[in-house]
Amino acid sequence: MTELRLGKQRYYLLHLGILLIVLVLIFFRMVHAQPNVLTPSRKDVLVLTPWLAPIIWEGTFNIDILNEQFRLQNTTIGLTVFAIKKYVVFLKLFLETAEQHFMVGYKVIYYVFTDRPADVPQVPLGAGRKLVVLTVRNYSRWQDVSMHRMEMISHFSERRFLHEVDYLVCADVDMKFRDHVGVEILSALFGTLHPGFYRSSREAFSYERRPKSRAYIPRDEGDFYYMGAFFGGSVVEVHHLTKACHQAMVEDKANGIEAVWHDESHLNKYLLYHKPTKVLSPEYMWDQQQLGWPSIMKKLRYVAVPKNHQAIRNR
Repeated sequence: MTELRLGKQRYYLLHLGILLIVLVLIFFRMVHAQPNVLTPSRKDVLVLTPWLAPIIWEGTFNIDILNEQFRLQNTTIGLTVFAIKKYVVFLKLFLETAEQHFMVGYKVIYYVFTDRPADVPQVPLGAGRKLVVLTVRNYSRWQDVSMHRMEMISHFSERRFLHEVDYLVCADVDMKFRDHVGVEILSALFGTLHPGFYRSSREAFSYERRPKSRAYIPRDEGDFYYMGAFFGGSVVEVHHLTKACHQAMVEDKANGIEAVWHDESHLNKYLLYHKPTKVLSPEYMWDQQQLGWPSIMKKLRYVAVPKNHQAIRNR
């Protein structure tokens, strides 16, 4: 009996010790350096838009504070990706690197839109993460595939995503994650600076310049040029964006015009008049093969995979 009591005491002491360690860890995780209002987080880049939306660069956020905030909300993130025709070959690397770097520790649903469901690879997923295959039709031209993404995201946002996730991230499949991409990107509506234009004046942006198109932006207007390959926000806001872009493209088609950069042109028009609440730096959309690695980029988080576009498009 004495040995039994001693065993129980050791058992309770062990668990009490573990509990104390956990509480200490939680306490220290909540403690962080006080922000200094007179010391900017970065002096080499713009970190705030004129409408007071943060621009997310390495060194401008504390991921521990943000993780505490979003975990208290029990946040679930949806990631949409289109693997149409031969683009399905990029899906395995996309998913494998997402498992390593995208929203690690959070509940994630990968929504894979594809016309080749049998070719979707089996990739091991972490706890609380799952893959949903959404079978859709393909189109003869890659431009049509690109433009119809807005229609499909809008449709499923209303019918399904609204009931399953809190935020939607919409990404291109011919990319890979190579560093942390977490809840620092989440906001009501976010866009990503195009790596080819983040240094350019608005006159040099490749906006749609023909007044006949619904994507038209005059040369004296424009904040930034956003990439169509990485955007998102709350499901409600993404639904508004994708529905508006799809409707504008339908009107353009009826008027016999197609925007110069298709859905990306309409995305830029939308974000000009519906300001994003966060803007992601080119760390979140980069092509190292074409652009190298300038010192301003402390991290390359989501990067292009080398490819032969002509060998893949329209096949």
